[in-house]
Amino acid sequence: MASEELAQKLQRRLQLEESGAVTEGEAEAVKGAAAGEVEERSCLTASAGAELSAKLCRRQDINEGAAQPRRAAVFNPYTEFKEFSRRQIKDMERMFRLYDSGRDGYIDLMELKLMMEKLGAPQTHLGLKNMIKEVDEDFDGKLSFREFLLIFHKAAAGELEEDSGLLTLAKLSEIDVSIEGVKGAKNFFEAKAQALSSASKFEAEIKAEQDERKREEEERKHRRAAFRELKSAFTQ
Repeated sequence: MASEELAQKLQRRLQLEESGAVTEGEAEAVKGAAAGEVEERSCLTASAGAELSAKLCRRQDINEGAAQPRRAAVFNPYTEFKEFSRRQIKDMERMFRLYDSGRDGYIDLMELKLMMEKLGAPQTHLGLKNMIKEVDEDFDGKLSFREFLLIFHKAAAGELEEDSGLLTLAKLSEIDVSIEGVKGAKNFFEAKAQALSSASKFEAEIKAEQDERKREEEERKHRRAAFRELKSAFTQ
């Protein structure tokens, strides 16, 4: 790697200078290599926009070991976002999938544009970029499902301004989260989080879902049995 070679050259130069054995040619060569790398990075970032420059610098820092890459860890929304019930999270997931027209697990700029238009609150191009930027933890310019949940989490914590496009999205969504402005949302979710902190409540929701699935399966069995009886009556 170029940075490792440069570090070795600089270390060698220091050793030679301490021993008095460095030559003028070697010193100039090391200076030239260092200046060349600095100039190369400066030119690279100067020719890109602010966002691209930040991404390029971070990528270079990761390559040089100065920063750690973000790991794409699988998260559990039910344990990480405890202020929401299981049904609310499932509703958010359905909404996320509805607007993830590319089926790639992300809502990009154009998909967010379509979402806001369908919600009746169209945004400018800059407004859409700012919306993504507020919750874009990995700086990839699009929303993952976790970042989508962060929209409602930030609304709950009162971390969104009244004129924020994200707060508008949260208010206009068809998800029943009872958001009534920043203060109302904060009070509602604080109470909701306290109520859902109990393990028995969480288990009760799971049991309710299981009972509902059993009931639906029983209804399907009854319908199939009734159909078979009707069919046999006509074939006799």
